[in-house]
Amino acid sequence: MSRRDPRIAVIGAGMSGLCLAAKMRAAGMENVVLFEKADRVGGTWRENTYPGLSCDVPSRYYSYSFAPNPHWTRLYSPGAEIQEYLRRVARDLDLERHIRFRTEVQEAEWIDGRWRVRTTDGAEEDFDFLVSAAGVLHHPRVADIPGLDSFAGASFHSAQWDHSVPLDGRRVAVIGSGSTATQITVALAPRCAEFKLFARTPQWVYPTPNPQYRPWSRLMLASFPALNRRWGRISYRFWQTVLEQVFGMAVIRPGWQRHLVTVSCHLHLRRVKDPALRERLRPKDKPACKRMIFASRFYKRFNDGDATLVDTPIDRVTEQGIRTTDGQLHEVDVIVLATGFHAHTYLRPVELIGPDGLRLSKVWSGEPRGYRTIALPGFPNFFLLLGPHSPIGNQSLFMITETQVDYLLQWVERWRAGEYDAATPTEDATDAFQAEMRRAYPDTIWTSGCQSWYLGADGLPALWPFTPQDHRDMLAEPNLAEWELTKA
Repeated sequence: MSRRDPRIAVIGAGMSGLCLAAKMRAAGMENVVLFEKADRVGGTWRENTYPGLSCDVPSRYYSYSFAPNPHWTRLYSPGAEIQEYLRRVARDLDLERHIRFRTEVQEAEWIDGRWRVRTTDGAEEDFDFLVSAAGVLHHPRVADIPGLDSFAGASFHSAQWDHSVPLDGRRVAVIGSGSTATQITVALAPRCAEFKLFARTPQWVYPTPNPQYRPWSRLMLASFPALNRRWGRISYRFWQTVLEQVFGMAVIRPGWQRHLVTVSCHLHLRRVKDPALRERLRPKDKPACKRMIFASRFYKRFNDGDATLVDTPIDRVTEQGIRTTDGQLHEVDVIVLATGFHAHTYLRPVELIGPDGLRLSKVWSGEPRGYRTIALPGFPNFFLLLGPHSPIGNQSLFMITETQVDYLLQWVERWRAGEYDAATPTEDATDAFQAEMRRAYPDTIWTSGCQSWYLGADGLPALWPFTPQDHRDMLAEPNLAEWELTKA
């Protein structure tokens, strides 16, 4: 019996979309189309170009296991290097011929056993499978600050950086207290005549040196592909072990790992010389309750006088600058909104219409939920990469995505063999999965008493409350008893 050739539509050509395309081609499947709204690959690494941008996961681990990169210049790579890495992988593996650039998906509807994908330009195509590779942090959240439109200078979100605006020797205000605001402070503060960080709620900072890789070592790895593959596997597994056994364990249950992270953050805070400023920079919550910030020179910027902390709440923005609730006007030339993203949006605003008219917008009218981080009940032959409750808390998204792609491909292979035409996870299995996670949440650091984008509208973490190995074990192979399989 001949095997069927599936046609697969993928929303997004960022890290996860490219991973799926690469693994499909390696499995001998060429009929895949990646719909990308932009004109280049890269996802969040294409969109974010702010000063100081870098990854908070070691470069050797923040990469595809099948494509080790000999060109990393630092332990934690600058954003431009990650973007170049993704472009190089797409080019070297000939993935760009599968990508429809400047083509945005508007909706997809399940019609006669296939997904009909409609794009914003009015085109329609039918596919056997639909995959969301839209990513997690890609819809900027702009804080609703009164008077922002009245500001006479330049203002923009950190993910929409205006590189035409001069910054050297100017008065710059950054609003935010997360990882992005921290990185911008480290990189930009020494260049400005005056730099003010408006951070109402301080966050814990884990000390993270970022040494350079020697040019001769990069040359060696680039010159000898076999050595690069061997060293790539070793370093990948090393950093995977470090992150999973220390940070991965610290966030999900009490133990020595959580104690180590806590002590390290408290000791690092002592580097702030001014006792009064130190206390203003001391968070009230526990380390890692919010997304951990990894940096080593953030506190130095305040010690050196390059940056000024403003922790009085903002009242409004005026034509001249930012007025705080104590009545003080902070005159600035540039305002940067490092106010994060709508983290629970996922593939929306794309609308999915399943059998009997079931709509994603209705199913996700509250907090997004799904089946085992990978699928949705009611939507056949649909899979999510980095979907709700994926283990994204201080782990490599590359590793998570590869786990999910390998699981997805097992379903595709079963379809090719004619075992089913449509597969949908059951509501009962999805409910059981959600209940299993709720029972585990009390042990996690995320429920220790803080507000963060990790929490959903229901106040519960929208993250994976178990180990990354548990996630890999869960997705090692499909549990057919939890799925409804139909044949035409």
